[in-house]
Amino acid sequence: MGRRKSIEVEGFGHGATPIPAASRIGNLIASGGIAGIDTASGKISGDLEAQVVAMFANLRRIVEAGGGSTEDIIKVTIWVRDRGARAVIDPHWTRMFPDAHSRPARHTLVYQLPDPMLVQCDFLAVLE
Repeated sequence: MGRRKSIEVEGFGHGATPIPAASRIGNLIASGGIAGIDTASGKISGDLEAQVVAMFANLRRIVEAGGGSTEDIIKVTIWVRDRGARAVIDPHWTRMFPDAHSRPARHTLVYQLPDPMLVQCDFLAVLE
């Protein structure tokens, strides 16, 4: 077994592709794309608010499955279809990262995501 460990999360995956939710080497976790998938149904909701809630819940589940917490996240990249999505994302962002002096870096990009996806993210975390 190599030093890289695949991180799998029940109910979250990349369909039939052989891609883990994230990978860990040592104290570093890097995720793949994290969409707003409802893990109970395996579907992406058509509503931006529901997708954002599910995306952040999936982010938390993935970093925790890798042995970390949201406190270990140092960078999040978010892709949105519409620049106006930031108004929906920001309240959830500040709930997940409430300390304004200890938030991860974030880059939000407008991108033509495939239907029905309205938002997607990935993250980088460094565990203590």
